[in-house]
Amino acid sequence: MSAAADARRTVRSMLRRIVALSGVERLLISLAALVLAILVGAVLILASGRITTCSQAAAVYFGLGFCYDPLEVYFVLFNGAFGNPLNPAIMSGPLVNPAWSPFTGALTFTGPLVTKALFTSQWNPLNFSVALTMKETTLLVFTGLSVAVAFRAGLFNIGTQGQLVVGGLVTALVVGTLVPVVPGGLAGSVLLVPVGVLAGAAAGAFYAAIPGALKAYADANEVITTIMLNFIAAQLAFVAVSQFFRNPDSQVVETAPLPGYATLAPVVFPRGGDFAVLTLVFALALVAAIWFLIERTSYGYDLRTSGIQPEAAEYGGVDAKRTVVSSMMLSGALGGVGGAVWVLMVMGKWQTGVPALGFDGITVSILAGNNPLGVFPAALLFGTLKSGSLAVQFETGVPKQLVGVLRGLIILFVAMPEFFRAIGTNVVDLEEPDSKAVATDGGEPASGGEER
Repeated sequence: MSAAADARRTVRSMLRRIVALSGVERLLISLAALVLAILVGAVLILASGRITTCSQAAAVYFGLGFCYDPLEVYFVLFNGAFGNPLNPAIMSGPLVNPAWSPFTGALTFTGPLVTKALFTSQWNPLNFSVALTMKETTLLVFTGLSVAVAFRAGLFNIGTQGQLVVGGLVTALVVGTLVPVVPGGLAGSVLLVPVGVLAGAAAGAFYAAIPGALKAYADANEVITTIMLNFIAAQLAFVAVSQFFRNPDSQVVETAPLPGYATLAPVVFPRGGDFAVLTLVFALALVAAIWFLIERTSYGYDLRTSGIQPEAAEYGGVDAKRTVVSSMMLSGALGGVGGAVWVLMVMGKWQTGVPALGFDGITVSILAGNNPLGVFPAALLFGTLKSGSLAVQFETGVPKQLVGVLRGLIILFVAMPEFFRAIGTNVVDLEEPDSKAVATDGGEPASGGEER
């Protein structure tokens, strides 16, 4: 057997093992990757803190002074995202023996960690920081679901951002148009909010149907078309608002603000947090509905089969072209819902400079392994890192660039196992023996027998 064939066989065998992992094994690997990312990040923090000049060391480890303390950074990163449920006083002194080294004996905890209360007695879960974290999480659930649906259908929908922009704009225009003819108060909320969400979903679905049809009937690469449509959506929305729907009382390119009863206003959380619990409930219900649709219905079977084995799906009677278009429309509708929620819950209007929620949704989907049930935990991790990063910058003095590196490391390490699993799903066949996999690549059968 040649060296090249042997290498191919080894790679395929590794990918086969990754693809065949159970849900519990994948969860354990993700947790191990998270721990490894935290350890690597701690080394980077220490290295950066060692070469940085400061008037007083933030921490002493191995008898050396460091300007940045990794324990403090991670404490603030996760604690700050939820409004300090853990007592910040436990970080007022060294947590471990400063003179400890691997050659001096066992590591011992000292100082505030053993003398102060662990939890904050007055902590209220309905605080501003939790609202910010859950706002990011909820928005990312919609965009993560959007990307996951397309990926399960074998389509790379990179255009969720454009579908979100279009969905948000149409929501703002439709609700703004209906406000004068709909009664105010609770009755107006019951009518306008669902209509706005449906309008955003319809707009996102329509916009996603364009690359879907191009893929199905012209074999156009959906990665290229969706990326191009992202730019088109942003520019069309900017021109439409600036020329036709602009708020005359604002210097910013934006639509007129919607009245409070026409938006998803916070009820139990602080108003400045821009988070309504109702949207989280809706997002979780949508997660369950999409999972059921994909895993427990005939349409979901057609969608999954088309994504894994399109030739076999067509041979089995699945209309592959219709499935491509419909799955892209479903993906776009979810992206449009994300845009609608951004307008109704966060902004109360459409405004230029839409955040990159669609692109972040790609990361969320990969973190979730393209499984709808994994989207919420992945979005929560992403939202926690994003919200907690702000606290790190303000409270520890760590440069925002280093904080960004830490976020990226955690996301990269956790996502890589699922990334390789996605590659393996498209490369290897679990029903195909290793010997056949090598032989089709030009090598000799592993058994040493003759090819038939």
